[in-house]
Amino acid sequence: MTSKPGSTRGPKTPKPKLRSAVPDVLGKGLRVVFVGINPGRVSAAAHAHFANPRNDFWRLLHAARFTSRLYEPHEQFALLDEGIGVTNAAPRTTPGSGDLRRADFAGSAERLEKIARELRPAWLAFVGKEAYRGTFNERPELGLQERTLADTQLFVLPSSSPANAAVPWEERLRWFRELAGRASGLPERQTVRGLVRDREGRVLLLRYGDDYGGWWITPGGGREQGESDEETLRRELDEEIGLVGFDLGPLLWEVGGWTANEAGYGSFRSRVYLVQVDAFDPPHLTEGLEMRWFAPEELASITTRPADLAERLSSANGS
Repeated sequence: MTSKPGSTRGPKTPKPKLRSAVPDVLGKGLRVVFVGINPGRVSAAAHAHFANPRNDFWRLLHAARFTSRLYEPHEQFALLDEGIGVTNAAPRTTPGSGDLRRADFAGSAERLEKIARELRPAWLAFVGKEAYRGTFNERPELGLQERTLADTQLFVLPSSSPANAAVPWEERLRWFRELAGRASGLPERQTVRGLVRDREGRVLLLRYGDDYGGWWITPGGGREQGESDEETLRRELDEEIGLVGFDLGPLLWEVGGWTANEAGYGSFRSRVYLVQVDAFDPPHLTEGLEMRWFAPEELASITTRPADLAERLSSANGS
């Protein structure tokens, strides 16, 4: 562009492209590249993604089994060995994502498409709806997106920021687990479980847990090749809690989902049958297991899998 006659102003020079205070963690052929919204002040000072100690990103990665151990922000480049990358949708550092402007996302969609075409990650995962909205200027729902970039699939996760504390840990973890399962490429595990109920209407549950919490689940387990549902359930209940000689009731429900928490599998499909018993005290439990009888009204106050076990039981009782 030339200056107007008589003007003392020279031609405009383009503004230099803003560089992020946090480096990209990228490589070819990664399983997942996580896309944050932009660097916060703590991350900018540390030159590391999700460096705020109150941000759950690193804990969610480990809890969902994306990573083999819990990493610290300063170890971010070690993620490449786990098949994981990290970048941001907007480069400018702000106190909070609410301080971003529309212009901060200029070129973001094109840059991510270039990453998809040149580096070919299997997934781009946006950590928070606003990262996706800023990039594509449209509101997404959580989960798998219809849009793709080249051959790369897109997924939207809940924000891991402390500003998103209103969303419970278990809810955020559920979405991270779904992506981990989808991205694993591993087969489905088929399980058969029993809703063991006594004559007082109480339900028998087993407690499992990891470094990030515990949950209660109906007894049962994986179906071996050639087994019927009944054969699987009788074997599993005998092995887990020593329950034998019961009458198998009807199929109550079937539930499935994505998760990489079970070694060798990326998803599960579970069929749950009614097992009605009199008072039962297990002659043995599998080592490390805890067992307890719950009244139906107690189920809503504990963490269960599936998370809606109380509602499912209520519906089954109503039928």
